[in-house]
Amino acid sequence: KQWYQRRVAITAGGIGRILYCILECNFKVRENDDKRTWLNLPPLIAPTKCSVLPLSNSPEFIPYVEDLSAALRKLGIPNKVEDSSGSIGRRYARTDELGIPFGITIDFDTMKEQSVTVRDRNSCSQIRVPVSDTPDLINKLCTEQMTWGVAKEKYPEFIGQESNN
Repeated sequence: KQWYQRRVAITAGGIGRILYCILECNFKVRENDDKRTWLNLPPLIAPTKCSVLPLSNSPEFIPYVEDLSAALRKLGIPNKVEDSSGSIGRRYARTDELGIPFGITIDFDTMKEQSVTVRDRNSCSQIRVPVSDTPDLINKLCTEQMTWGVAKEKYPEFIGQESNN
């Protein structure tokens, strides 16, 4: 008599398990703040690559928001205009929870200097970038042609803004 040992490979790798693994492995909590959670989706798989955040609902910001959002869409970069109420910190936190890797903030210096603040979700660090360079920079960051570290070396770090208004 011969003995056969049956071996069955059960592949249960449906999309639900894949998504669960992605979410489980990328859900993070900020150090020193258990209430601040974020989704660390790599830019390549994040459904929304960046958010465009006007500092306030000032009508002066609208052309910059529309132009930047359109330029990003033209490059095929999905973006979300986050102009809801609340402080800029709360809006950053909301976009962090959605897994949006980068944030572009349009502020009062944008009109004076033609530059915006670009924020990295993972490090929360910010750099000041000319408006004309911003879509290309975001494209390079999202397609991994440039790292955040290289971007920080190329553009000045943004620490804070004095309010003159």
